[in-house]
Amino acid sequence: MVSPTARSILTRPAIVRLAVGWGAVLGLLLAGPLLEPPVSAPLLVGALVLIIGVILLCSFGVVHEAEHLARRLGDPYGSLVLTLSIVLIEVVLISAVMLGPGEHATIARDSVMAVSMIILNAVIGLSLLAGGLEHGGLGHNRTGTSAYLGMLIVLASLAFVLPALIGKAGAYTRGQEIPIIVLALGLYGFFLVRQMGRQADDFREVDPRAAPPADSPAAAGPAAERQSITAVIAGHRTELGLRLGLLVVTVLPIVLLSHDMATLLDDGLGRVGAPVALSGILIAMIVFLPESITSVRAALNGEIQRVSNLCHGALVSTVGLTIPAVLVIGLLTGQAVVLAETPVNLMLLGVTLLLSVSTFAAKQVTAMHGAAHLVLFAVYGIAVFS
Repeated sequence: MVSPTARSILTRPAIVRLAVGWGAVLGLLLAGPLLEPPVSAPLLVGALVLIIGVILLCSFGVVHEAEHLARRLGDPYGSLVLTLSIVLIEVVLISAVMLGPGEHATIARDSVMAVSMIILNAVIGLSLLAGGLEHGGLGHNRTGTSAYLGMLIVLASLAFVLPALIGKAGAYTRGQEIPIIVLALGLYGFFLVRQMGRQADDFREVDPRAAPPADSPAAAGPAAERQSITAVIAGHRTELGLRLGLLVVTVLPIVLLSHDMATLLDDGLGRVGAPVALSGILIAMIVFLPESITSVRAALNGEIQRVSNLCHGALVSTVGLTIPAVLVIGLLTGQAVVLAETPVNLMLLGVTLLLSVSTFAAKQVTAMHGAAHLVLFAVYGIAVFS
C-alpha cells in the first residue's frame, strides 16, 4: 500500500513528466536513423521543438522537487539544493555540445556569459521590479549578498578576463588550466562550507514582510535552524529521500536528450547563419527559465534575500563549477576551451557587476534598481545581434 507521503510526492503531474521524458528518450532511440544528417528542415525543426519542450517540462519537474526540498530544509540549504540542480542541468547541456559534432570552442564562454547577463540583469531586474512595485523597498542581508558579489567578481575575472591576458588565443594553456581549476573549485568549496556553516545567518531573510512557511526550519529562527537541520533531515527522511530520488530520475531524461538537442541545434543555427553566441544563450534560457519563475514568485512574496540566494547563488555555482568542468573536459579530450570574452561583453559584464554592487549596497532594493538592470539586459541583447 502506498503511503500518504509517497502519494503526495508521486502526483499525476510528476508521473506525466516522467512518462513524457522517458518516452521521448525511447522515441528518439527508435527514430535515430531518421535524424542522421542531412535532416530535412521540417523534421529538424519539429524534432528540436519536441526535445526542447521535453527538456523544459522535465526541468520544471526538477525545480518543483528541488523547491519542495528547499522549503523543507530552509535557507541557505534549500536554495543551494535548487541552484545545484539547475547548474547540473547546465553542465550536462554544455558538455553535450562540447562532445558533439562540430567546433564548439566558445560554447562554455557563451553559455556562462549569457547566464551571467540573464541572471544578474534579466531575472534580478524583473524580480526587483515586481517586488518593488508590489511591496516598495525591500530589505536584504547585505553581508550575504556582498559575499556572493565578491565571489562573482573573482570567478568572472578568472573565467573571462585572465585567459585573454595570460593565455593563448583566448584559452588557458595546459599548464595554466590545472591551477585555475584547483583555485576555482577551492574557492567555491570554501564558500559552500562557510555558507552552510558559521555564516549561514548571512543568507537568511531580514525583511519582516518575508514570512517563511510554518513548517520550514527558518520559521523557528536562526539559532533553532542551526540546531535542527540534522533533526529535520532525520524527521523527514522518507519525504526527502523520495523527492531526491524523483529529482534524479527526472534529470536523467535531460541528460540523455541533451546530445540530440546539441546536434540538431548546431545544424539548425548553422543553416540560418545565426550568431555563434546564440547557441549558448539558448542553453542558458532553457536551463534558467524555471528558476527565473521561482525568483519572481519569491520577489512577489517579499522574499528578496531568497531572490539573491537563488540568483546570485546560482551564478556563483555556475561559474565556480561549469568553468572547471569544461576545462577538465578540454584536458581529457584535447579540445581548446576559449574563455576570453570580447571587449564589448567585458564592458557589459563590468558595468553589470558595478551596478549589482551599487544595487545591493543599499539597505533596501527598489523597483528603480530593477528597471536599471532590465535596460542593461536589453543593451546586451542589442550587442549580441550587432
